[in-house]
Amino acid sequence: MSRRLQYHQPNAPDSPTNGSESDIEFDMEELDPVTATDRRELSSRKSGGRDTGRQIPLKNLRFGRLRGYGRRRKGHQDPDGNEDAEALLHDDSDQRYSAGSFNTAKDNAPLLHADVSPIDKSQSAGGDSPLGLQMPTLRSGDTYQDGISRQQAASSRSNDASRHITIGKYPPPQFPPNTISNAKYTAWSFLPRTLYNEFSFFFNMYFLLVALSQIIPPLRIGYLSTYIAPLAFVLAITLGKEALDDIARRKRDAEANKEEYTILRLQDETRIGASKVSQRGKKRLRSRKWNGNKSSKYSRLEAIKEEEVAVGGDVSNPASGIGLDEVQIKSRDLKVGDVVKLSKNQRVPADLVILKSYATDSSMTLASPPIRASKLEGSAPLVDADEEPLIVNATDVETDSQQLKPADDANPSADGDGVGETFIRTDQLDGETDWKLRLASPLTQALKPREFTRLRIVAGKPDRKVNEFLGTVEYIPLPKKTPNIVEASDKAVISSPLTIDNTAWANTVLASNATVLAVIIYTGAQTRQALSTSPSRSKAGLLEYEINNLTKILCALTLTLSIVLVAVRGIEGRPGQEWYVAVARFLILFSTIVPISLRVNLDMGKTVYARLIERDQGIQGTVVRTSTIPEELGRIEYLLSDKTGTLTQNEMDLKKIHVGTVAYANEAMDEVRSYVRQVFSANVSSDATQSAPLITPSSTHHSASGGASTTRSRREIGSRVRGLVMALALCHNVTPSTETVEGQSTTTYQASSPDEIAIVRWAESVGLRLLHRDRHTITLQSVDSSRIVVRVKILEVFPFTSVGKRMGIILQFFHGEESTLSTANGPDEIWFYQKGADTVMGSIVAANDWLDEETANMAREGLRTLVVGRRRLSTQQYEEFASRYKQASLSLQSRDSNMAQVVKDHLEHSLELLGVTGVEDKLQRDVKPSLELLRNAGVKIWMLTGDKVETARCVAVSAKLVSRTQYIHTITQLSTSTASSAAIDALSLLRSKPDSTALLIDGDSLSHFLSYHRHEFIILAVQLPAVIACRCSPTQKAEIAYLIRHFTKKRVACIGDGGNDVSMIQAADVGVGIVGKEGRQASLAADFSITSFHHLTKLLVWHGRNSYKRSAKLAQFVIHRGLIISVCQTFYSIATELQPHALYRDWLLVGYATIYTMAPVFSLVLDKDVDEGLANLYPELYKELTTGKSLSYRTFFVWVAVSIYQGGIIQGCSQLLVDRDSDRMVSVSFTVLVINELIMVAFEIVTWHWIMYVSILGTAMIYVGSIPFLGGYFDLGYVWSWAFAWRVAAISALSLIPPYSIKILTRTLKPPNYRKVQGL
Repeated sequence: MSRRLQYHQPNAPDSPTNGSESDIEFDMEELDPVTATDRRELSSRKSGGRDTGRQIPLKNLRFGRLRGYGRRRKGHQDPDGNEDAEALLHDDSDQRYSAGSFNTAKDNAPLLHADVSPIDKSQSAGGDSPLGLQMPTLRSGDTYQDGISRQQAASSRSNDASRHITIGKYPPPQFPPNTISNAKYTAWSFLPRTLYNEFSFFFNMYFLLVALSQIIPPLRIGYLSTYIAPLAFVLAITLGKEALDDIARRKRDAEANKEEYTILRLQDETRIGASKVSQRGKKRLRSRKWNGNKSSKYSRLEAIKEEEVAVGGDVSNPASGIGLDEVQIKSRDLKVGDVVKLSKNQRVPADLVILKSYATDSSMTLASPPIRASKLEGSAPLVDADEEPLIVNATDVETDSQQLKPADDANPSADGDGVGETFIRTDQLDGETDWKLRLASPLTQALKPREFTRLRIVAGKPDRKVNEFLGTVEYIPLPKKTPNIVEASDKAVISSPLTIDNTAWANTVLASNATVLAVIIYTGAQTRQALSTSPSRSKAGLLEYEINNLTKILCALTLTLSIVLVAVRGIEGRPGQEWYVAVARFLILFSTIVPISLRVNLDMGKTVYARLIERDQGIQGTVVRTSTIPEELGRIEYLLSDKTGTLTQNEMDLKKIHVGTVAYANEAMDEVRSYVRQVFSANVSSDATQSAPLITPSSTHHSASGGASTTRSRREIGSRVRGLVMALALCHNVTPSTETVEGQSTTTYQASSPDEIAIVRWAESVGLRLLHRDRHTITLQSVDSSRIVVRVKILEVFPFTSVGKRMGIILQFFHGEESTLSTANGPDEIWFYQKGADTVMGSIVAANDWLDEETANMAREGLRTLVVGRRRLSTQQYEEFASRYKQASLSLQSRDSNMAQVVKDHLEHSLELLGVTGVEDKLQRDVKPSLELLRNAGVKIWMLTGDKVETARCVAVSAKLVSRTQYIHTITQLSTSTASSAAIDALSLLRSKPDSTALLIDGDSLSHFLSYHRHEFIILAVQLPAVIACRCSPTQKAEIAYLIRHFTKKRVACIGDGGNDVSMIQAADVGVGIVGKEGRQASLAADFSITSFHHLTKLLVWHGRNSYKRSAKLAQFVIHRGLIISVCQTFYSIATELQPHALYRDWLLVGYATIYTMAPVFSLVLDKDVDEGLANLYPELYKELTTGKSLSYRTFFVWVAVSIYQGGIIQGCSQLLVDRDSDRMVSVSFTVLVINELIMVAFEIVTWHWIMYVSILGTAMIYVGSIPFLGGYFDLGYVWSWAFAWRVAAISALSLIPPYSIKILTRTLKPPNYRKVQGL
């Protein structure tokens, strides 16, 4: 009996015995819901309440037999063969099973199905087909047990469970949308969060309480609106700024989410035909119902044939009923299960599993010419130790060999093994500059896109680990087809494991010249990058907290003054007024001491600073995304910077080579070209039909071009140079590809490391081009003659690892003409090439006296050094190595170490040293002077990168992050056994020389310190001049920023350009994002966005310094303005027998803080003490800001003293010279108050701006012009008299001249630094 077609894992159990056994069956309620109930009643009557009907799947009808035959209950067998029709009519089973949705409800099932428990008999899921048929795809059911819908069941499941993803089917609704969101608020959270943030500041809460107090009649002093309106205005300004900033973030996010991608829309076209069958089926069944037990002319075979014609006619071809369309949709509309089509340099929009990769341009496919037999051809090629066998049953693969055929129109970017290859750039994700090789599973690479509907991806729960992934891809085998009967296949689902090598995470970039088809498995907030990113937070500047503390002091002074006045008056007070009411009224009268306009002025000032930054032509493209913290730019003491894309361009360039006796760099490379041309372009026939002779390492020693005039030393140097160039052109993992740009064909290179690409490009620049490379051969071409000059067979490749720090390759060279290839000089022309770091290659190459010195010289220049060597192997040596290596590769224990030991024993010794190369990682523009200026400004710079240790060291040296006099102490790979002792020793060393030691530490060691020695480590680290942390995860970067902030209480700025920097940027006090080549995610999430690193210096040293000093001066002036009027009120209250009566009422109080003084005071935001040139020339001016002297307790109490003096003089003299209870006194006092404030502003200005002139003179004119409208407060007849004029002039002189004289004297005796640099 043919077994049931299984759509799940091989160990799936047999079909359940109770109820239906198949998902491909008729659902009578779908076919005829009107009569379904009647049928069940009829069935019940016939069976006497027993279950007599069986739900017979239609697939079993087509297969010609019943799968439930052996499990029928006794007494219910149909000897007449009419059981099929009766079972269809008497369907009373509510439970239906879907093989394609096995364990779908159990989303936390293990990924590997070796020990899967049998399916729960109570679990069921229906099909998707309009007929109630589950088509032979992996589509999951839509209903679960007890009639629960898929949406309801899905919403009840946890997002933390593993998931089963069906290709081409939209996911359950619990998966988040694929959107990027840097917004801080939602429509519901905006008001609660912003109001909470505002009233968390003391002075806002203070003003709120003062305003609410006016509701109480005994405390009411003036109009309620006088107190409510200013507070509402302040809140409206602040909330409006937050809303505008967040709206701008949403607009920028919307632009990123609108990026269009191509998806493959896989549509089941059989649904159209199936719906027609459904309609006809209803009519047939109704007819059969009325005919009773009469045999129908509409036979079962005819029904099956009709259905097969409707659904495509060929059940053996899975793609015959699948429509394939390419659709352009926006990134935000991508769903889990969509198949995305990506091409070169395209950003990956979500977390993907690669299904298929094929070359965009197949013109580079170079057929290998016939190779003559050799002794080595008898030896079986070795299996690549890095390749793991596909876990697929061999019989399954053989049986499905006809099914798993590549698409006719695709040229897979894979070799004959059928593994699709592509490279991705992950520097925006993890900071690593090396390209990552990604592979399509061989199971999916061989499929046509239409057959993707037969795939199911089993993936784990969303995780933040970017270097780990476990999953499974399952393929449904096709049913067997005989001439008359189609039977279910006896074999189980074909499964293949998925690892990190089969994935491409969001925000990576496709680097290969290939087209990739990949299925989305995680979207939006569940992608690796989003999970590694901390949520946005509201940021408040240090100046805000400092002013908040000063406000508390002012409030304490106000309360003390109120209590003292009430106590002096006496507790009894006025009849009918309690003492606490008097205290409260005095508090309200003196509320101007804490000026409510302070927040308005500061917020408006921040808007001006942001505008000045964005309009600066010297830093074009700068965007202020968080306009609430520009003053923080002037307080930075720690700068945490990413490396890749921030300090460097991630573009490598080979700058220097050294061959032992001579070095070549810059213009000397022309001599290298001449050496290469002597051999690789010599003896080439001008006849294009003639083949060039192939060159081998042996033939490079015998150059025919060297005449008698050529000295022996020069011939030796030429031989070394040619050997080094050939080694660099062959010893790598680079693959060339051809692109057509504007009608011209260009060659590009793909490799995991940009270093290797730089080396191959350099080899091409000196005359030797990499023409072709696959897994078996490498072909080199002469640039001058365009003829193939070197062809080799790859016998073994030893890839680079972070532990080994070297890579090697074994090659067999061929000689003769291109048309008649043979092994060179017999069968023993086999060479082992190796290149690596000098620390490991020093013991591998032959003894020499120059390697250490030259590598040290290159390292000091910031170049990344590689030592290159080679060794010739005989056939016997290679065969012995191959045998031992293969044996080690089959070890079940310590396989890697055994294989490495074999390589070391047989190959890695006594290598001929060919030379040393120096590769430069190009720095961003003006990085060196920028870092030097920031260091002189007192900023300590940390470099946090996900790149390798050697790369980080070289960049730190080349960028002058570490000076020549500083020792770099390296801490890497702290082993578990000796980690504690090594950590303690490292801390002791750092403690001994904290000023002259830079720290280089990797991520694992950093984790150890933060876990076990957090306090000691951070105490020492913040004292070091520079810290370089490599192999850091995004979470570690954010944690470092958090630790420095909370331990030192200093301002920390973070700068980066990649998605992996977002967490760090958001954790900092000031986040700066650079608009990178590959994306804008860091720039969108940052507080300030710039286009180049060197713009940061102007942002900090110029705009940051000005913003902080201006805000500090503005805040102190606003406080002075409020204090002086409160002092006047105090003197008036004393003169009026300590009664809480207002001196200035209503409009005078509001007008003083607005139109009469606001514009001149606010014009201080345009003041500057030095010009930009001096600020850059003397970065020490920035350093003094970090001490906070511009706004400190000392300067605050100086202004309090000035306010008390001036307020006392103004009010005291006014009361002495004019009747204290008359409008004349108010007019004199208020006029002097306004004049005093305008002149004090003029005294504080250092650099005049035309707006300052206009604001001061214009405000004076406005005040004079408004006097005729102040008849309710002033004695207008007295105002226009000489008595008023001389009193105003005398009191103003007494209040202004002494403070200004003291200021001039202090400035002369102890000038500030800005006056020193100006020479004033």
